Amino acid sequence: MSKYALGEFEEVVMLTVAILYDKAYGISIKEEIETRLSRAVSVGAMRTTLKRLEKKGLLASEFGEATAVRGGKRKRYFKLTQYGKKVLIDTMDTRRQLWDAIPAVALKFRLT
Repeated sequence: MSKYALGEFEEVVMLTVAILYDKAYGISIKEEIETRLSRAVSVGAMRTTLKRLEKKGLLASEFGEATAVRGGKRKRYFKLTQYGKKVLIDTMDTRRQLWDAIPAVALKFRLT
């Protein structure tokens, strides 16, 4: 079993950061989750989760260049740390082990 405590939304955010790779900033992460999962995400929840993951050492961030489109504001880009990659891989392996342990009959459903 996994020795890391990773919440479901934290996992989704980390996976999305990996999907977006070098284009992962708050709004792009939010929009990618909403598009892929058809799930509404509040800006507040996104910010809180990104800060928490960074504090845990799972994500790192850095500012991009200032742009006129954003009124001179810079985007904060996120990426997985080496530790974050390890935690995601461990989480995936744990889930795979659990799925592999389910007997085929357990997933057979009868529609009546």
